[in-house]
Amino acid sequence: MRRFATLAALVAACAFLSPAASAAQTKPADAGAAAKKSSVQPQQSTTHGTVTVEGKQISYRAVAGTIILKNDEDKPTGSMFYVAYFEQGADPATRPITFLYNGGPGSSSMWLHMGAFGPRRVTTADHSHTAAAPYKLVNNEYSLLDASDLVFVDAMGTGFSRIIGKDQGGVGTSKDFYGVDPDAESFANFITRFLSEYGRWNSPKYLFGESYGTTRSAVLSNDLENGKDTDFNGVILLSEILSYDLSDVDMPQMNPGMDLSYELALPTYAATAWYHHALPNRPAELEPFVKEVERFAMGPYQQALDQGAALDSTAMRSVAEKMHQYIGLPVDYLMKADLRVSGGEFTKELLGKDESTVGRLDTRFTGPTLDPLSEAASYDPQASAISSAYVSLFNDYVRKDLKFGEGMTYRPEVNLWSHGWNFLHQPPGAPFALPIAPNVMLDLANAMKTNPNLKVLLNAGYFDLATPFYAAEYTMRHLPMERRLQKNISYEFYQSGHMVYAHVPSLKHLHDSVAKFIESTDNVGG
Repeated sequence: MRRFATLAALVAACAFLSPAASAAQTKPADAGAAAKKSSVQPQQSTTHGTVTVEGKQISYRAVAGTIILKNDEDKPTGSMFYVAYFEQGADPATRPITFLYNGGPGSSSMWLHMGAFGPRRVTTADHSHTAAAPYKLVNNEYSLLDASDLVFVDAMGTGFSRIIGKDQGGVGTSKDFYGVDPDAESFANFITRFLSEYGRWNSPKYLFGESYGTTRSAVLSNDLENGKDTDFNGVILLSEILSYDLSDVDMPQMNPGMDLSYELALPTYAATAWYHHALPNRPAELEPFVKEVERFAMGPYQQALDQGAALDSTAMRSVAEKMHQYIGLPVDYLMKADLRVSGGEFTKELLGKDESTVGRLDTRFTGPTLDPLSEAASYDPQASAISSAYVSLFNDYVRKDLKFGEGMTYRPEVNLWSHGWNFLHQPPGAPFALPIAPNVMLDLANAMKTNPNLKVLLNAGYFDLATPFYAAEYTMRHLPMERRLQKNISYEFYQSGHMVYAHVPSLKHLHDSVAKFIESTDNVGG
């Protein structure tokens, strides 16, 4: 399950210009003894290039390197890899800087880097399987470099980021990084060290997280604000999940009595059925249709589920018939499912008669069903369709263009469950970490209350079944804070999936929305 950890996993675990390279400032570590010997030293390689963004040519300096994290006794615990892009000639005092990362937990930042905002972009098929290599890397006409300097950061254990243990002269362990709270702390330490190293403390500053990266951003924004006295101008959320109870539709049957996840996923089911022409009476426009389904989901549908076993069969069939009109599944199937359909069941059943499975990360994608007799989908066609292109081209790009990583292994994704990822989280005001499904709504709300100038931009795809768009909107509307602070939150929705940038028109929309958000909140000239 790439780039996003589901509650199911929690339960199971409790035309372009090539950059002209300059000489590297520090040669990257080689494999073997040389890498082990130099692992506690920061590494850095600097190159230069240009990118044309919506007709504007931008010259930049790219730095691929590592920052060494240390504990309170000044002993190294880990080495975090990053790629930073700085606009040439820009004034650091007024130039915004944005820290970007993906999620998982256990995902590198490669996806945002190569698919969304870096100066080079991977091209993939829009909603079908991308043909095998050679893949194509192009100038990214929607790079965010026109609005901000960019720092793509790999979480510990992913990419080239590594724990520095005793055998390498450090004291780091998995417990220092692999958990909701230590992960956020490591990013807070990285960011403050980066600001010092590059003299960017007084720059307008932003966090950009995707998927679990939004969970991280909520905790991180509060840690920076209230633990390190560092205000940020904005937090940008893409495919948000702050509360696993609200957003998980992968295995909601493991949380009986909690029906809200079914209700909040229903508009995504409807959008998906609309996209695949699987509705009995398909409306012409998507947005008005999903608004209608939202009202049904929080009205008649919610009222029916609230009744549980008290709902009589006549009323149940009436609701099932309405659901059939909205999400395309057969009435008898919905009756057998007790009106409750998980994400995996929906993606398997919607186009089941054609033995096709719908994507989870992006429901526009389809692929052959692996097991036609299965109850739920057993793979994600979108992840299978595009991952090879990203992995192949980033491995080429980081070594050939950025001149970093020779003799090293880049880890696009890491299974952190096997490393004992700790989902316990201690929210603001709690005396200890709580043994519940992760919920970091309090963290973001606390950051917004203690920094009432903090602005938040939520971006969500209609065809994202990993983190459903309506669940994200519901979450933001229910942040525990004064209503007046709700004006600090803005919303953008896209006809795309979890990785909204995989759809080029949505990438342009995303770029323009984020650039406008930064411009309106950077306080430059204000």
